[in-house]
Amino acid sequence: MKNNNFENITDAYQLVSGARIKGKKQDEIFELGAYDANKRGYTVYPYEEGVKFNDFSVVIAERELKNNYLIESAKTAILRTEEVSPSMMLANRYLKSA
Repeated sequence: MKNNNFENITDAYQLVSGARIKGKKQDEIFELGAYDANKRGYTVYPYEEGVKFNDFSVVIAERELKNNYLIESAKTAILRTEEVSPSMMLANRYLKSA
């Protein structure tokens, strides 16, 4: 995906399960999973050509996500042909009302 489809992570409310993220310096795309309070980070799964790989995951801290990753813009996520998770839609409505 092009860089113009991604934006900086400014708020933790953007980090919802199902959101696509991309490294600022890499072209790999990942999908966010749930927040793991015991490990103090978000579970991240590799995502390639429309397939989420559940057999491999990494836990990344919120601070690292904000500093080193970009998140897919809400407009791009809505235009995807696949279904957008309800939590992402709720976060989008919250951000618009703020």
